Amino acid sequence: MPAPSSGGATVLGSPFQNLTNPGRRVGVLIDASAQHAGRTGRETLSVSGSLLGVGRGRVSEMLELVGLDRSAADKRVGQYSLGMRQRLGIAHALLGDPEVLILDEPANGLDPEGMRWMRGLLGDFAERGGTVLLSSHLLHEVEAIADRLVIISGGKIVGEGTADELLGGGSKTVVRARDIHGLRLALREADVDFVDGQDGALLVDASPDDVGDVALCSRVALSELRNARDGGLEQLFFSLTSTGSEHASQEVSR
Repeated sequence: MPAPSSGGATVLGSPFQNLTNPGRRVGVLIDASAQHAGRTGRETLSVSGSLLGVGRGRVSEMLELVGLDRSAADKRVGQYSLGMRQRLGIAHALLGDPEVLILDEPANGLDPEGMRWMRGLLGDFAERGGTVLLSSHLLHEVEAIADRLVIISGGKIVGEGTADELLGGGSKTVVRARDIHGLRLALREADVDFVDGQDGALLVDASPDDVGDVALCSRVALSELRNARDGGLEQLFFSLTSTGSEHASQEVSR
Protein backbone atom coordinates (compact mmCIF):
# COMPACT_ATOMS: atom_id res chain seq x y z
CA MET A 1 0.00 0.00 0.00
CA PRO A 2 1.52 3.36 -0.95
CA ALA A 3 2.93 5.37 1.93
CA PRO A 4 5.04 8.51 2.16
CA SER A 5 8.80 8.14 2.49
CA SER A 6 11.92 10.14 1.83
CA GLY A 7 12.31 8.27 -1.45
CA GLY A 8 8.71 8.72 -2.63
CA ALA A 9 5.76 6.35 -2.43
CA THR A 10 6.49 2.83 -1.25
CA VAL A 11 4.73 -0.45 -1.96
CA LEU A 12 5.31 -3.16 0.62
CA GLY A 13 8.62 -1.54 1.58
CA SER A 14 9.93 -0.78 -1.93
CA PRO A 15 10.07 2.74 -3.47
CA PHE A 16 7.47 2.78 -6.23
CA GLN A 17 9.90 4.11 -8.86
CA ASN A 18 12.19 1.13 -8.20
CA LEU A 19 9.55 -1.44 -9.12
CA THR A 20 10.39 -2.98 -12.48
CA ASN A 21 6.77 -3.85 -13.24
CA PRO A 22 4.43 -1.91 -10.89
CA GLY A 23 1.27 -3.48 -12.33
CA ARG A 24 2.42 -6.87 -11.03
CA ARG A 25 2.54 -5.46 -7.49
CA VAL A 26 -0.35 -2.98 -7.42
CA GLY A 27 -3.68 -3.22 -9.25
CA VAL A 28 -5.61 0.04 -9.61
CA LEU A 29 -9.20 0.96 -10.48
CA ILE A 30 -9.77 4.72 -10.43
CA ASP A 31 -12.26 5.37 -13.24
CA ALA A 32 -13.83 2.40 -14.99
CA SER A 33 -15.19 4.70 -17.72
CA ALA A 34 -11.68 5.75 -18.75
CA GLN A 35 -11.27 2.88 -21.22
CA HIS A 36 -10.93 2.92 -25.01
CA ALA A 37 -14.51 2.76 -26.26
CA GLY A 38 -13.48 1.30 -29.64
CA ARG A 39 -11.70 -1.77 -28.22
CA THR A 40 -13.43 -4.91 -27.09
CA GLY A 41 -13.14 -5.98 -23.48
CA ARG A 42 -10.76 -8.77 -24.47
CA GLU A 43 -8.58 -6.37 -26.50
CA THR A 44 -8.45 -3.95 -23.58
CA LEU A 45 -7.08 -6.62 -21.25
CA SER A 46 -4.82 -8.09 -23.93
CA VAL A 47 -3.06 -4.76 -24.52
CA SER A 48 -2.44 -4.35 -20.80
CA GLY A 49 -1.49 -7.99 -20.49
CA SER A 50 1.27 -7.59 -23.08
CA LEU A 51 2.69 -4.65 -21.10
CA LEU A 52 2.52 -6.59 -17.83
CA GLY A 53 4.01 -9.72 -19.35
CA VAL A 54 1.04 -12.01 -18.67
CA GLY A 55 -0.27 -14.57 -21.15
CA ARG A 56 -3.57 -14.77 -23.01
CA GLY A 57 -4.70 -17.42 -20.60
CA ARG A 58 -4.63 -14.87 -17.77
CA VAL A 59 -6.81 -12.51 -19.83
CA SER A 60 -9.43 -15.22 -20.37
CA GLU A 61 -9.22 -16.21 -16.71
CA MET A 62 -9.90 -12.65 -15.53
CA LEU A 63 -12.79 -12.17 -17.94
CA GLU A 64 -14.38 -15.33 -16.61
CA LEU A 65 -13.68 -14.32 -13.01
CA VAL A 66 -15.56 -11.02 -13.34
CA GLY A 67 -18.49 -12.56 -15.19
CA LEU A 68 -17.85 -11.23 -18.72
CA ASP A 69 -18.66 -14.18 -21.00
CA ARG A 70 -17.37 -14.58 -24.57
CA SER A 71 -20.16 -12.45 -26.04
CA ALA A 72 -19.50 -9.60 -23.60
CA ALA A 73 -15.71 -9.93 -23.92
CA ASP A 74 -15.91 -9.53 -27.71
CA LYS A 75 -18.21 -6.50 -27.54
CA ARG A 76 -16.79 -2.98 -27.84
CA VAL A 77 -16.39 -1.22 -24.49
CA GLY A 78 -18.44 1.71 -25.82
CA GLN A 79 -21.44 -0.63 -25.81
CA TYR A 80 -20.89 -1.71 -22.20
CA SER A 81 -23.20 -0.71 -19.38
CA LEU A 82 -21.61 1.02 -16.38
CA GLY A 83 -21.74 -2.22 -14.43
CA MET A 84 -19.93 -4.10 -17.21
CA ARG A 85 -17.24 -1.41 -17.30
CA GLN A 86 -16.79 -1.78 -13.56
CA ARG A 87 -16.32 -5.54 -13.97
CA LEU A 88 -13.79 -4.96 -16.76
CA GLY A 89 -11.99 -2.41 -14.58
CA ILE A 90 -11.76 -4.89 -11.71
CA ALA A 91 -10.44 -7.54 -14.15
CA HIS A 92 -7.83 -5.01 -15.29
CA ALA A 93 -6.78 -4.34 -11.68
CA LEU A 94 -6.38 -8.07 -11.03
CA LEU A 95 -4.68 -8.86 -14.34
CA GLY A 96 -1.10 -8.72 -13.06
CA ASP A 97 -1.89 -10.91 -10.01
CA PRO A 98 -0.94 -8.01 -7.68
CA GLU A 99 -0.32 -8.02 -3.95
CA VAL A 100 -2.24 -4.76 -3.42
CA LEU A 101 -5.50 -3.43 -4.91
CA ILE A 102 -6.38 0.29 -4.87
CA LEU A 103 -10.03 0.71 -5.83
CA ASP A 104 -12.13 3.87 -6.06
CA GLU A 105 -15.90 3.25 -5.90
CA PRO A 106 -15.63 -0.33 -7.22
CA ALA A 107 -19.35 -1.01 -6.69
CA ASN A 108 -20.44 1.93 -8.84
CA GLY A 109 -23.01 0.75 -11.38
CA LEU A 110 -23.31 -2.77 -9.95
CA ASP A 111 -26.72 -4.20 -9.09
CA PRO A 112 -27.30 -5.91 -5.69
CA GLU A 113 -26.15 -9.27 -7.08
CA GLY A 114 -23.03 -7.60 -8.51
CA MET A 115 -22.25 -5.94 -5.18
CA ARG A 116 -22.52 -9.29 -3.43
CA TRP A 117 -20.20 -10.81 -6.04
CA MET A 118 -17.66 -8.01 -5.59
CA ARG A 119 -17.77 -8.40 -1.80
CA GLY A 120 -16.93 -12.09 -2.15
CA LEU A 121 -14.19 -11.42 -4.71
CA LEU A 122 -12.40 -8.84 -2.55
CA GLY A 123 -12.88 -10.93 0.58
CA ASP A 124 -11.25 -13.90 -1.15
CA PHE A 125 -8.37 -11.69 -2.34
CA ALA A 126 -7.74 -10.51 1.23
CA GLU A 127 -8.00 -14.04 2.67
CA ARG A 128 -5.24 -15.13 0.28
CA GLY A 129 -2.93 -12.49 1.76
CA GLY A 130 -3.72 -9.51 -0.46
CA THR A 131 -4.31 -5.95 0.70
CA VAL A 132 -7.24 -3.88 -0.54
CA LEU A 133 -7.43 -0.09 -0.20
CA LEU A 134 -11.00 0.82 -1.05
CA SER A 135 -12.66 4.23 -1.27
CA SER A 136 -16.46 4.35 -1.37
CA HIS A 137 -19.50 6.38 -0.36
CA LEU A 138 -21.61 3.19 -0.14
CA LEU A 139 -21.10 2.94 3.59
CA HIS A 140 -23.19 -0.20 4.11
CA GLU A 141 -20.88 -1.97 1.66
CA VAL A 142 -17.79 -0.59 3.41
CA GLU A 143 -19.12 -1.73 6.78
CA ALA A 144 -19.79 -5.21 5.38
CA ILE A 145 -16.36 -5.78 3.84
CA ALA A 146 -13.66 -3.60 5.41
CA ASP A 147 -11.43 -4.70 8.29
CA ARG A 148 -10.33 -1.15 9.09
CA LEU A 149 -12.05 2.14 8.25
CA VAL A 150 -10.90 5.73 7.80
CA ILE A 151 -13.41 8.60 7.69
CA ILE A 152 -12.09 11.76 6.02
CA SER A 153 -13.71 15.20 6.02
CA GLY A 154 -12.20 18.38 4.62
CA GLY A 155 -8.90 16.61 4.02
CA LYS A 156 -8.62 15.56 7.68
CA ILE A 157 -9.09 12.17 9.33
CA VAL A 158 -12.03 12.47 11.75
CA GLY A 159 -12.31 8.78 12.60
CA GLU A 160 -10.37 5.55 12.07
CA GLY A 161 -10.35 1.99 13.34
CA THR A 162 -12.43 -1.15 12.98
CA ALA A 163 -16.21 -0.85 12.79
CA ASP A 164 -16.44 -1.99 16.41
CA GLU A 165 -13.83 0.55 17.47
CA LEU A 166 -15.57 3.40 15.64
CA LEU A 167 -19.02 2.45 16.82
CA GLY A 168 -17.74 1.37 20.21
CA GLY A 169 -19.57 -1.94 20.27
CA GLY A 170 -22.42 0.02 21.87
CA SER A 171 -20.19 1.98 24.28
CA LYS A 172 -19.54 5.12 22.21
CA THR A 173 -21.74 8.19 22.01
CA VAL A 174 -22.45 10.92 19.49
CA VAL A 175 -23.22 14.19 21.29
CA ARG A 176 -23.83 17.85 20.40
CA ALA A 177 -24.23 20.95 22.54
CA ARG A 178 -24.63 24.66 21.90
CA ASP A 179 -21.78 25.28 24.34
CA ILE A 180 -19.36 22.94 22.62
CA HIS A 181 -16.36 24.48 24.41
CA GLY A 182 -18.02 23.81 27.78
CA LEU A 183 -18.78 20.22 26.74
CA ARG A 184 -15.20 19.58 25.65
CA LEU A 185 -13.90 21.05 28.93
CA ALA A 186 -16.29 18.95 31.00
CA LEU A 187 -15.28 15.74 29.19
CA ARG A 188 -11.57 16.51 29.64
CA GLU A 189 -12.06 17.20 33.33
CA ALA A 190 -13.88 13.87 33.63
CA ASP A 191 -10.96 12.19 31.81
CA VAL A 192 -13.24 11.00 29.00
CA ASP A 193 -11.72 10.63 25.52
CA PHE A 194 -13.50 12.08 22.48
CA VAL A 195 -12.93 12.96 18.81
CA ASP A 196 -14.14 16.17 17.16
CA GLY A 197 -16.42 15.87 14.16
CA GLN A 198 -18.01 18.81 12.36
CA ASP A 199 -20.95 21.05 13.26
CA GLY A 200 -20.32 20.55 16.96
CA ALA A 201 -20.52 16.75 16.91
CA LEU A 202 -18.27 14.80 19.25
CA LEU A 203 -17.67 11.04 19.20
CA VAL A 204 -17.18 10.19 22.86
CA ASP A 205 -15.60 7.02 24.26
CA ALA A 206 -18.33 6.50 26.87
CA SER A 207 -21.97 5.43 27.08
CA PRO A 208 -24.81 7.95 26.57
CA ASP A 209 -25.69 7.69 30.28
CA ASP A 210 -22.15 8.55 31.34
CA VAL A 211 -21.90 11.44 28.86
CA GLY A 212 -25.27 12.74 30.04
CA ASP A 213 -24.09 12.62 33.65
CA VAL A 214 -20.94 14.58 32.80
CA ALA A 215 -22.97 17.21 30.96
CA LEU A 216 -25.53 17.45 33.79
CA CYS A 217 -22.87 17.92 36.47
CA SER A 218 -21.29 20.70 34.40
CA ARG A 219 -24.69 22.21 33.53
CA VAL A 220 -24.09 21.87 29.78
CA ALA A 221 -27.33 21.58 27.80
CA LEU A 222 -27.19 18.92 25.07
CA SER A 223 -28.90 19.17 21.69
CA GLU A 224 -28.16 15.54 20.70
CA LEU A 225 -27.21 12.47 22.70
CA ARG A 226 -27.30 8.96 21.23
CA ASN A 227 -25.47 5.68 21.01
CA ALA A 228 -23.02 5.65 18.10
CA ARG A 229 -24.42 2.25 17.06
CA ASP A 230 -27.81 3.82 16.30
CA GLY A 231 -27.94 4.27 12.54
CA GLY A 232 -24.70 2.35 12.02
CA LEU A 233 -21.68 3.61 10.12
CA GLU A 234 -23.73 5.81 7.80
CA GLN A 235 -25.20 7.88 10.61
CA LEU A 236 -21.81 8.08 12.31
CA PHE A 237 -20.31 9.36 9.04
CA PHE A 238 -22.88 12.15 8.80
CA SER A 239 -22.42 13.03 12.46
CA LEU A 240 -18.67 13.46 11.97
CA THR A 241 -18.68 15.13 8.54
CA SER A 242 -21.92 17.05 8.02
CA THR A 243 -21.97 20.82 7.75
CA GLY A 244 -24.50 22.86 9.66
CA SER A 245 -26.89 23.17 6.70
CA GLU A 246 -26.71 19.43 5.98
CA HIS A 247 -27.40 18.59 9.60
CA ALA A 248 -30.38 20.95 9.66
CA SER A 249 -31.87 19.34 6.56
CA GLN A 250 -31.49 15.89 8.13
CA GLU A 251 -33.32 17.05 11.25
CA VAL A 252 -36.19 18.46 9.18
CA SER A 253 -36.59 15.22 7.21
CA ARG A 254 -37.03 13.06 10.30
